[in-house]
Amino acid sequence: MKREEMLDKILDVNYTFDIVVIGGGATGVGTALEAASRGYQTLLVEQSDFAKGTSSRSTKLVHGGVRYLQQGNISLVLEALKERGILLKNAPHLVHNLSFVVPNYDWWEGPFYGVGMKLYDLLAGKAGFGSSKILSKEKTIERLPTIETDGLNGGVIYYDGQFDDSRLVINIAQTAAERGAVMVNYMQAAKLIHKNDMVAGLLTIDQESGKEYEINAKVVINATGVFADQIRMLDDDTISPMISPSQGVHIVLDKSFLPGDSAIMVPHTDDGRVLFAIPWHDRIIVGTTDTPVNSLPIEPRPLPEELDFLLTHTARYLTKDPATSDVLSVFAGLRPLVSSGEAENTAAISRDHTVCISRSGLVTITGGKWTTYRKMAEDVVDQAAVIGQLESRPSVTEHLNIHASHHHPDIFGELKDYGSDAAAIKELLDDKAEYAEYLHDKLPIRKGEVIWAVQNEMARTVEDFLSRRRRALLLDARASIEMAEDVAAIMAKELNKNKMWKKDQVKAYQNLAEGYIIK
Repeated sequence: MKREEMLDKILDVNYTFDIVVIGGGATGVGTALEAASRGYQTLLVEQSDFAKGTSSRSTKLVHGGVRYLQQGNISLVLEALKERGILLKNAPHLVHNLSFVVPNYDWWEGPFYGVGMKLYDLLAGKAGFGSSKILSKEKTIERLPTIETDGLNGGVIYYDGQFDDSRLVINIAQTAAERGAVMVNYMQAAKLIHKNDMVAGLLTIDQESGKEYEINAKVVINATGVFADQIRMLDDDTISPMISPSQGVHIVLDKSFLPGDSAIMVPHTDDGRVLFAIPWHDRIIVGTTDTPVNSLPIEPRPLPEELDFLLTHTARYLTKDPATSDVLSVFAGLRPLVSSGEAENTAAISRDHTVCISRSGLVTITGGKWTTYRKMAEDVVDQAAVIGQLESRPSVTEHLNIHASHHHPDIFGELKDYGSDAAAIKELLDDKAEYAEYLHDKLPIRKGEVIWAVQNEMARTVEDFLSRRRRALLLDARASIEMAEDVAAIMAKELNKNKMWKKDQVKAYQNLAEGYIIK
């Protein structure tokens, strides 16, 4: 997947794409894969990098949603559990089983949550990840060695899925490209083109060169998440907003705060939120908050009260109380919660995601959750095919392996997240001794991986690599800053950039990463 080759494919101004997708997060790349795998000529444009926004800032769970079960939203849980099973089957190199323990401190919690998790198992059926059961106090401590034992009665164990979110976005994008989709990052959708009062294409601006491209399309899909209303405004500036964004914040701690392989799930904190403490890449992620916000920054920042909430509740459930100095990284993401849309022809495909079709034929898909990205894509392409008067073709993504799919990725050691690509990366690392050198002694990331990311995964900036191709920014923000200069030097050589580009990249990354460190 090379950006220059992708740009070459959109130079013909007389060419008309069947489907153009705006937005390079999970929903957008999933939609591009859905469309391309049906044989539609597909283009995706993303104004920043793939998974720059919400899709790289999740709790890293592929799950049915225990909280939705509490709310009685059975249909959503059923859909998500089915999609969880499909993801494990199609992307086993990035999705795996994880045990969760619900610690019980009141006498009624064991039976109550035990019954709830049995229902969760029942809904999953044959796609279940494991059977839940009630644990004794001793077994709970065995699973969670640092759990607060004062008042602990026992626990309930259940099983769900975990994944690396931005890595999966990249692999889905590669899968779409392999099926003929044109995938372009750093390409802004600046204007919608209308013909006879109907959306007929886009005017896009290459963020690297400043060059404009006029793109013809039979139908345009808006899959921009929290920014969906901004694209809808390009179509009709009189529309009512349909997004009520919410912010979720996570902190990342050293593994010593929760040794072992099990996660903690607290289903009901003081203010009713669900709290997770999850092992991930030899770290612990604690989250999440749920705070309504009014602004939509590209780089959201945590609020002081959100950090206080996470630190206070982590200390409540773990014997080792984290201080701000223990936080290796803190990251925030915005959720595209749907609040309205009644003014238009809105087709609510499920209670969780919404497909909205404007009077001029702009198709918007928003809401939803990471786990159900494939079903969202299937639903929106069904609608788009009708609007674009495309030949009706069935979905094939339920049984389509994602790029690099491998059922035994552990054999690749530190490169396991690359799946079947790991063999080729190993060859690259063996090519020169310096390629196998680590970029930092705190993270198992090698210099040759930067070259791979530029050549095969469309990494264009230091941030692309350190934040999303590899997860250094989230795993240890300070260490990632110390890696930036070496990464910039390697990328500058690969991209044929000058010393000024390298200097600017390092400075920009330092400024960005400082926001992931609690002062």
